[in-house]
Amino acid sequence: MNARNSRNPASLGRAQMITALLIWLGALAGVILDMPPVRQWLYHLAWWPLLLFLDGLLLLKTGESWLWGRPREFVRAAAFSVTIWLFFELFNLYLLNWRYVGLEPRLWRRWPGYVLAFATVVPAILLTARVTAGWRGFQELKGTPRTWPGWQPAFLILGTVCLTLPFILPTYAFPLLWLGVIFLGDPLLPLVGRPAYTARWLAGDRREVLALLVAGLALGFWWEMWNYPATSRWIYTLPLFNFGRIFEMPVLGYLGFPPFALECAILYTFLEELHARLGGTSRGRRLFWLAQGVWWLVMLAAIDARTVLSFASP
Repeated sequence: MNARNSRNPASLGRAQMITALLIWLGALAGVILDMPPVRQWLYHLAWWPLLLFLDGLLLLKTGESWLWGRPREFVRAAAFSVTIWLFFELFNLYLLNWRYVGLEPRLWRRWPGYVLAFATVVPAILLTARVTAGWRGFQELKGTPRTWPGWQPAFLILGTVCLTLPFILPTYAFPLLWLGVIFLGDPLLPLVGRPAYTARWLAGDRREVLALLVAGLALGFWWEMWNYPATSRWIYTLPLFNFGRIFEMPVLGYLGFPPFALECAILYTFLEELHARLGGTSRGRRLFWLAQGVWWLVMLAAIDARTVLSFASP
């Protein structure tokens, strides 16, 4: 189904938004009534309806839908989201800045639960950023063009430091993880034929970057709000900055969500471009997805072994 060609995309958009609201109301009722299945799977009841809501909002405003207009691209983004989130989980295997508690004890249900949860991250960021960029104040957002001839090598050095120092000084340098991909990845985007976000910013085009930063902060509160009452959830075990918690997250931790959104956008752009470049080679694409599948299996096993603190009673 192509929403653009449907008779009344606005009606479909409203239906999606109402459906999401009803699911959220049901989830909140389940939390209030202390229903174990609801609190066990609360993340999924919060995030998949969010994607439906955001897509419906875009459909209502623009007549375009990611879910119905480009379903293959959406599914691919969800799969890339798992790959991308597991990259950050890899660092956490050493840093242990967050741990999981009360998880589903049966592997055949827990691992699909991991995948479905991680699959929402990047689509939610991209959809929220697109909604944000459509706000009236963002539509004509421009800045004064500036020149910085040496930003690429400077960023590459900073990125290497940001992704290395947490392993050397994990107690003090762990926040640098949420900047490293920006500094290291953004200068490399032109190598795959995509413009760097920093180059666009320096040219005066601020809308996309600011929309991603706003999306990251907004979704950070959404993450933490729904995580707090869940029985299957994450907790933070930070070595520093544990004061002023809002829900489970220390207040300074919210500063990491805006750059995290930009990091996800950068990594998604790389994976999308790589997928596109393999378009004419079926063997290459099979290897591409096989590598991701192996990555998922290895990392899910590593999360179980290293990051999970407890499982729920069967």
